[in-house]
Amino acid sequence: MTQETHALDIKKRIKSVELLKILKKNHTYEELSKITNLPITVLNRYVKGHVLPSKNRADELFEIFDRLFDIKEEVSRRIKFDGREYFDNTELLGDTLLMRVLAEMVSEKFAAHKISKVLTAAVDGIPIATQIANQLEAQLIIAKRNREVGVSKFIEESYVPSFSGVLMTLYLPKAALTSKDRVLIVDDIIRSGETQRALVNIAEKSGAKIVGIFFIISIGKNWEKTIRTPPNCTVEIVLQIPEPNASS
Repeated sequence: MTQETHALDIKKRIKSVELLKILKKNHTYEELSKITNLPITVLNRYVKGHVLPSKNRADELFEIFDRLFDIKEEVSRRIKFDGREYFDNTELLGDTLLMRVLAEMVSEKFAAHKISKVLTAAVDGIPIATQIANQLEAQLIIAKRNREVGVSKFIEESYVPSFSGVLMTLYLPKAALTSKDRVLIVDDIIRSGETQRALVNIAEKSGAKIVGIFFIISIGKNWEKTIRTPPNCTVEIVLQIPEPNASS
């Protein structure tokens, strides 16, 4: 076994443990023992990081994960509506293991697009955008609501969020994007679409090519009238849910 092959083998075995940890959040050790046909003590040692599974056992854990894991259910389980048409996504964005698995799935879909920059808006889009940029080996760039000291030139885009009615502006250092870049726009949630349209406009002002847009959650479909999807741009969404007050 070459050094490179050995490194890939170790990486895969570590990943199988991470997937087991995700399953553990929704299953007891007793349930996992029945599912995997492994003793609870062995599963506990894997989850606690005391030992790595063998290559063959890691392959078996991958197969079990593929059978049990539903990314839509996992995302839905981690968001909570408050009864006033808003919801808390703290648990979702704070689950670094889930964000990593989600980023791997997204990167596989966009791997052939030769993406050089991942663009998001501060702040909630940053966790998933960071993971995706890492997987794609692309640079992460963040449009912020304030001008940064030390940056002389910006690309800026103003918009009015429907929930506030207050004019807001996103700023991106002008040097962050060029006409040579291939961009993936990423955000955690899209609802009205104003923020995401601002990101599209910023990328287009730079001359960069937008090759993809990704959202974890889409609420309703009103945003489809707001955001202008560029030609030949792939749009990926994990979970689409209706507006909380929409009639069934």
